[in-house]
Amino acid sequence: MAHAFDATDFLATLTKKPGVYRMLDAQGEVLYVGKARNLKNRVSNYFRASGLETKTMALVAKIADIQITVTNSETEALLLEQSLIKQERPPYNIVLRDDKSYPFIYLTDHTDYPRLTFHRGSKRKTGQYFGPFPSAAAVRDSLNILQKLFRLRHCDDAFFRNRSRPCLQYQIQRCSGPCVGLVDPESYREDVDLAILFLQGKSSAVLDHFKRRMDDASSQLEFEQAARYRDKISQLRKVQEQQYVHAAEGDVDVFAVAQESGVSCVQALFIRAGRMLGQRTWFPRNELALDVPELLSAFLSQYYLSGADRDVPRRIISATPVSDAQLLADAISAHAGHRVDLVSSVRGQRARWQKLAGENAAISVNAYMANKRNVYARFVALQEALGLEDMPTRLECFDISHTMGEATVASCVVFDSEGPLKSDYRRFNIEDITAGDDYAAMEQALRRRYTRLMQGEGKLPDVLVIDGGKGQLERAVTVLEELQVDDVTLLGIAKGPARRPDLERYFLPQGEIVLPVQGDAVHLLQHIRDEAHRFAITGHRARRQKTRRRSELDDIPGVGPKRRRELLTHFGGVKGLKGASREEIAKVPGISAKLAEDIYGVLHA
Repeated sequence: MAHAFDATDFLATLTKKPGVYRMLDAQGEVLYVGKARNLKNRVSNYFRASGLETKTMALVAKIADIQITVTNSETEALLLEQSLIKQERPPYNIVLRDDKSYPFIYLTDHTDYPRLTFHRGSKRKTGQYFGPFPSAAAVRDSLNILQKLFRLRHCDDAFFRNRSRPCLQYQIQRCSGPCVGLVDPESYREDVDLAILFLQGKSSAVLDHFKRRMDDASSQLEFEQAARYRDKISQLRKVQEQQYVHAAEGDVDVFAVAQESGVSCVQALFIRAGRMLGQRTWFPRNELALDVPELLSAFLSQYYLSGADRDVPRRIISATPVSDAQLLADAISAHAGHRVDLVSSVRGQRARWQKLAGENAAISVNAYMANKRNVYARFVALQEALGLEDMPTRLECFDISHTMGEATVASCVVFDSEGPLKSDYRRFNIEDITAGDDYAAMEQALRRRYTRLMQGEGKLPDVLVIDGGKGQLERAVTVLEELQVDDVTLLGIAKGPARRPDLERYFLPQGEIVLPVQGDAVHLLQHIRDEAHRFAITGHRARRQKTRRRSELDDIPGVGPKRRRELLTHFGGVKGLKGASREEIAKVPGISAKLAEDIYGVLHA
């Protein structure tokens, strides 16, 4: 039987020097690797009496041993930490799963006719490398553009040497035919130089060159040649619009994080020579529920220090401040061999890129949440978590929204194995209850909904989720029993302190159950609960606005829908109408002096 880890004795002799600590379980497997400026202070935090996150407590409960490596500096500790994370891949660390090298465009150093091609791996060959690009698809897109604009060969040297007639690439205007002497070395070199300018982000210079060539060809009555340059100019302008050219801003990597229902998304934009080459998205595990600054710090450490062949720019921009930013910048600088700045406060074009990264991160995490395969996997996980015989195929979730009891609205959202089924969403305007009585509101909404379902107006769900604790769940049990609704699993979600998702509690009618905080089942429940909350609050706000507007205008004798519309349009809303005099109100079409007097009197009573 394994002995419990004796933290008191361990901490009593722990050094205060910088270093790396490795937490191991009873089987000797590494659970977590961390770094510290002061090992004693940092490791002691895991064993304090209170204030630990739920996920951190779960980690500490598994610790059977802690191994320490002392280093000369915190920067050295950071580098060692990333090396160990890559080697051990601990379950509680942020681990970058895809650490393969990024692709480049490679221009060979052939004497007369250099080749432009795709390259991934070490840059050992002589020639010029352009990139890195975020994906192979981005390289292919760029090569496609280059072939259209500059007609450079991309065939290998053996194929090039043994051609006796032009290949298909020449026939479709993607190559100038150097293999059979259809272009002289000087003209080909000119095209190569233009391609290099383009890859360096100097497309304006290329555009100017094409314009001069078009004018020269036109003046010499070579109209076909002039038309070809015209087409190239048009193509290049489209490329400029798509690729955000801004050559003065140099080489930059931009990172942003978005989080939704327990899922974290890291988005990167890659800027080289002022041109956005593309973007890349990751969904890292976040087992310790790190906040965004800590998550981004851990991710960037893995990304730049993991030993992969990265092209590190001199500036890295984060959409939010990063924990230990200066330490991380120093470590990346040491690893890259040149100074690297890590900043979050930027202006101008860089601020525009920063905003774009944030928007893309939000879009990506929402797309991930809606992905059918992910939703299906979460349904399977929910089946296992609740011990159901069959996988649920339909979930319903109810939530209540009001402001101090005003304009209470209940929402019902429906998910199937492909995600949100918005055509089946329903809202219920709650009436005839004590203001602010959420229990009565939930009971009324459930009774109305399930009475209709039992009458055949819709499908019963496999799982009914209630956004509430034991009290709300008991009301739901009562309603379903009265309506004789069978074979529906009931589940209540009690909010954690400050609505923190990692501290929520889950209840079945039989009692509380514990679900893995970072599991797929919890992610599904958080997703449907958040959607029910969104749907309820938008319905509540619309009803509240309608009610407040009605109480001030609709009860005035002589003011019907048409006159009300004229008044609100003329003054821009109720607030503007309240600020108007009797005379100004009387100027509205259809409003007499007597009616204006009545309106003014009601609004200023």
